[in-house]
Amino acid sequence: MNKIDGNPSRAERAHATRELILTAAERLFAEHGLLAVSNRQVSEAAGQGNNTAVGYHFGTKADLVRAIARRHLAQIEEIRQRMVADISDQTEIRAWVSCLVRPMTVHLAEVGSPTWFGRFGAQVMTDPTLRPVIIEETQSSPSLARIVAGLNACLPDLSDDVRAERFHMARQLLVHMVAERERALADNTPTPRASWHHTAAGLVDALVGLWLAPATNDS
Repeated sequence: MNKIDGNPSRAERAHATRELILTAAERLFAEHGLLAVSNRQVSEAAGQGNNTAVGYHFGTKADLVRAIARRHLAQIEEIRQRMVADISDQTEIRAWVSCLVRPMTVHLAEVGSPTWFGRFGAQVMTDPTLRPVIIEETQSSPSLARIVAGLNACLPDLSDDVRAERFHMARQLLVHMVAERERALADNTPTPRASWHHTAAGLVDALVGLWLAPATNDS
C-alpha cells in the first residue's frame, strides 16, 4: 500500500528497480553479447549506485536472462494462443507456419522502436551455457506444442528425424532473421522488408518452402 504522502512503497521501489535492470540488461546483452557484459555494467546502465543490485534482485546471470525472456515470452504466448485458436483444426501448412512466425514479429511491432529482444534472443541462442534457459522457457508453451502437432499432421510423409531437423532449421532462421532486421533498424541501414508484418510474410514463405522440400533418403 502506498504511504499517505504518496511516496512509493518499498515493494514498488523494488519493482521499479527490477524493471530498470531488466531493460538495461536486455539492451546491453543484445548490443554487446552475454559474456562481454558484467553485473556492474548493468547496474550502472540501470542507474543503480550499488554494483550488487543485479545479484540482489535476480541472483545469477541465468536467472537474469530467464527474467528478461519471461517478460517478453508471456506476451508472445498470448498472441500465439489467439492465432492458434483462430485456425482451430486447420490442415494447411501455411497457417501453422504463420502461427510459428507472426507472434514474435507482432510483439516486436507492438513494442515499438527501438527493440532489443530479437538480438537478445540470438545472443542467448548462441551461448552454450544459457541457451537451455530459452529452450526450457519456450518448450513449456502450450500453444507451441499445438503448432508442432499441427505441422506434423500436415507432413505425414516426413520421418520423425527429418521433422526434428527442420524444426531446428526453422528456429535458426526465425531467430537470426528477426535479429538481423532489428539490428538493421538500430543501425538505420536498409532492410529487405518495409515492416515487421512484411518481414513475417517473407519468413513464412521461406519456411513453408523449407518444410515442403523433398527429403533425400540416404538409407
